[in-house]
Amino acid sequence: MTLEIGTPKTKPHGRHPRHALSTAFVRNVAQAGRYCDGDGLYLEVQPTGTRSWIQRLSIRGRRRELGLGGFPLVPLKEARAQALANRRLARAGGDPLAEKRRLKSMPTFADAAERVWNQMRQGWRDQRHARDWLSSLTRFAFPHLGHLPVGEVTSADIVETLRPVWHARPSTARRVRQRIGTVMEWAVAMGHRDDNPGDRIGPALGPQGDLVQHMRALPHREVAGAIERVRSSRAWTGTKLAFEFLVLTAARSGEVRGALWDEMDAKAHVWTIPAARMKMKREHRVPLSRRALDILDAARTLDGGGNPLVFPSIGGKRLHDMALSGLLKNQKIAAVPHGFRSSFRDWAAENTDHPREVVEAALAHVVGNKVEAAYARSDLFERRRRLMEDWDAYLSGRGTRG
Repeated sequence: MTLEIGTPKTKPHGRHPRHALSTAFVRNVAQAGRYCDGDGLYLEVQPTGTRSWIQRLSIRGRRRELGLGGFPLVPLKEARAQALANRRLARAGGDPLAEKRRLKSMPTFADAAERVWNQMRQGWRDQRHARDWLSSLTRFAFPHLGHLPVGEVTSADIVETLRPVWHARPSTARRVRQRIGTVMEWAVAMGHRDDNPGDRIGPALGPQGDLVQHMRALPHREVAGAIERVRSSRAWTGTKLAFEFLVLTAARSGEVRGALWDEMDAKAHVWTIPAARMKMKREHRVPLSRRALDILDAARTLDGGGNPLVFPSIGGKRLHDMALSGLLKNQKIAAVPHGFRSSFRDWAAENTDHPREVVEAALAHVVGNKVEAAYARSDLFERRRRLMEDWDAYLSGRGTRG
């Protein structure tokens, strides 16, 4: 039995109908009007034949009407389920209308990722990392997750996103997983969801079989030969000087390529790298050896001598992040710039008696135990100065190469 209503002036008496409509009736009814199904759910039929679902509900003491969508896009069964969920939410003191507005304004995963990226990239020193962060999500996550409201992304969605690359490209998959998790944490913080669905997917994906791949490095006995090969090459002088300075100081590529004359104190033989340019965001003092000072003297003539950069490119700008690795590749030196830090560490361990904590301080590493932490109250600068002079002597042939 169906109940047709126009504009009732009083609340119907007696037992309210429940599940009064049938799918066949909803599909075939032609007369305009509102037809009650129960639980405040009505089918509204327009003179044009258009059918839509309306729910009458008391929300926090006020009588309201909610639109639940049109038929057949929203079938009878789905309309009933939504009406029941709305009643339960309203009975618990919630507001289905507010929830509906929240869902309507919820960004997609792709929109949320772009907001997170714009918010975070201002604090990143490496713009290549900033580009990679968004491009990796665009390539690997957006095809599956991009169109989904960020609050509706499930653990299963993330698993299916990562499955194609989890074993084929393990390191890429781990980065994408971490970045998806960052977007999900933002969604939690913004009130779009209550949890991070990426926290529970490890068992579903399984262990990865890749091995840790270390940066390619030369045995320390071959480093001096690499320096000689670079010196005799036809590469740009600024690139060659930057490479040798990197080796002598055991610094990172970005720290050397971004080095400024304002950071150099030639009289005190010190290079002070500000915290903003350091990986661990802590100021780092580098003692400059005899040969390192000679390199600075040679670099003063680059780009007419007026550039604030110590090692400018041939066009006067900062050296490209591939400049040093490209130099090594062209000279057929089987290492990457970062690998010379490993060469330095191996030399110190095998050929010297310098304490490990002094070597770690020279590499600007964070100490990892109480003994090293005690040393870390000082930056061990004078002991590091002797270490770097020994490294200089070893590379120049004044020390023992073993």
